[in-house]
Amino acid sequence: MGNPSTISRRTLFLAAGVGTLAAPVLLGRAAATAQTKTAEEATDMRVSPLQARSLKLGSFRILTVRDGIRPSGAPNETFGTDQSADAVGTLLTENFLPADSFANSFTPALVDTGSEVVLFDTGMGEGGREAGMGRLLEGLKYAGYTPDQVSVVVITHMHGDHIGGLLEGGKPAFPNARYVTGRTEYDFWVNPERMGTPAEQGHQGVLAKVQPLAEKLTFIENEGEVVPGITGLDAFGHSPGHMIFRVESEGKALMLTADTANHYVLSLQRPTWEVRFDMDKAAAAATRKKVFDMIATDRLPFIGYHMPFPAVGFVETAGEGYRFVPASYQFDI
Repeated sequence: MGNPSTISRRTLFLAAGVGTLAAPVLLGRAAATAQTKTAEEATDMRVSPLQARSLKLGSFRILTVRDGIRPSGAPNETFGTDQSADAVGTLLTENFLPADSFANSFTPALVDTGSEVVLFDTGMGEGGREAGMGRLLEGLKYAGYTPDQVSVVVITHMHGDHIGGLLEGGKPAFPNARYVTGRTEYDFWVNPERMGTPAEQGHQGVLAKVQPLAEKLTFIENEGEVVPGITGLDAFGHSPGHMIFRVESEGKALMLTADTANHYVLSLQRPTWEVRFDMDKAAAAATRKKVFDMIATDRLPFIGYHMPFPAVGFVETAGEGYRFVPASYQFDI
């Protein structure tokens, strides 16, 4: 049975103007001072407007919220680390992007099935707010959702930019939610053997952000169901237990690919190039090929956590990889 609060939230979506994918919500700290900003402030990502977009998939309503965006330095230090800086820069230039810098965007997604409100990842949280990130709660509030209405929080994997918003002021940010993640991922990060290794910082983050929620945590394996219509799939490599999720409603499907690909050019056009934050680089490259071959073949839309906002698009095979095709009005009609 549908829940009345869900119906009212959907009504609010449309009344607030976030029901159309073609028109993003732009609001926040920058809005009030838009007329007086200096040129330097205009490019300061810490004061970028809040962005949220809603789309329709069958009877499901999906919302993406940009938790933040940050400048991230030389692209070749993150992507194509096994390539020359010139090769990375040339590919970026060919795609009308600067060769010497890039910006990283962070986009959690919420799926409202009508009976469950399922949030995928939680962004940077309070620790990112000084840098203008950690804006998930703001975006949800504007779209008509309060934290206590989230019934399930899915953790695709346990890197800091995905678990940072699990707690707020030392308490669960989503107090009525149960938490779902892959057992392989959780077991890796809580293992004390991570101490003294490159994974120590991540281990400490999981102990601080995830382990306090252990009593509400349930585990899924490959092809495990989160709620009806949402299924988890193993996509290991970026992290030891990284998972992606297939969302289906009324014969329509969409993939939530999390961090399978983290740049719409460098990760997709060159899926075999090594990525600094992929913990098993060979497995991550193989997973990228497998996942995006399937998405391209089946012509499925996908939401990628670090794709250009609103993080929704398609891919088609092109050369040795894939071409990213941003979504436009497909989910409004």
